[in-house]
Amino acid sequence: MTDAAVTNPAPQNPAVDDLVQPFQIEASHLRGRMVRLGPALDEILARHAYPDAVAKFLGETMTLAVLLSSMLKYEGIFTLQTKGDGPIKLMVVDVTSVGDVRAYAQFDEEELRKAGDDVDIAPAPALLGKGHIAFTVDQGQHTDRYQGIVELYGKTLADCVQHYFRQSEQIDTGLTVTVGKSDQGHWRAGGIMLQRLPEQQPGAGVQLSSDAEDGWRRAMVLMASTTSDELLDPDLRANELLFRLFHEDGVRVWPPSHLRFGCRCSRERVVTMLSNLPRAEVETMKVDGTDEVEVVCQFCSTAYRFDDAALDKVYEGKGGSSA
Repeated sequence: MTDAAVTNPAPQNPAVDDLVQPFQIEASHLRGRMVRLGPALDEILARHAYPDAVAKFLGETMTLAVLLSSMLKYEGIFTLQTKGDGPIKLMVVDVTSVGDVRAYAQFDEEELRKAGDDVDIAPAPALLGKGHIAFTVDQGQHTDRYQGIVELYGKTLADCVQHYFRQSEQIDTGLTVTVGKSDQGHWRAGGIMLQRLPEQQPGAGVQLSSDAEDGWRRAMVLMASTTSDELLDPDLRANELLFRLFHEDGVRVWPPSHLRFGCRCSRERVVTMLSNLPRAEVETMKVDGTDEVEVVCQFCSTAYRFDDAALDKVYEGKGGSSA
């Protein structure tokens, strides 16, 4: 096995990095989450040779996935996936209920080059093209898998997520997400998400009071006032920024949950996968000029290698199956 080592890792400050900060705006009873990603994001992106445009967009996708998963109660894996006909063909982000995050992207270099300045103007259509965004919650074998799918619609991926909530969940959702790269080459990301649920009045159905509407609009204006520098500042704690934004309406925070890079790949899983394939087919996967089969994890770029002796062990008990 060859691990994709990360050189010059980003400095970590557990007080401000790789966390989800739950909060509530007291005056309007709006619930929210703030996410800060530092070394975890940097390690995930450092394991791939992505162009900056792809790395930045995948960073935004990771931030959105963490925000969305943090609003749910689940035990298992939350997955955000985009699939389109643009330069970025596929993005997948997994967030487990214990805070492990992993991600990868598939892209076409030539199409990415042709996208040019359109990436800065409207990144979602420029990079993803036409396609869909999907959200999946997998809580194990004995539970129903939840999945929501909606067409990609909007200039940014955050716009696409807000479109999903309007169309599928009918929940007003406000989002702001930013990703940046430091002069030292380290990636950081930050994001804030606010949601409101319609009030249920007896005998009157679902409706929103004028006070609730005013509170929502005010919260959106205040959230929009935050800057990229504030969201990415490694010296500005999440609760300090939330107080700076919403202190006039009162803001309550709860203990944060922490995030880390974590991939679930293993040699044992690869062995199981290979053993379910005909050996003759596996033999065709040998790297040119070598006698080794190489399987590379798309999420973490770890390479698992198998020579003939290792393959013999994989197929022990299967009669050396070549069918």
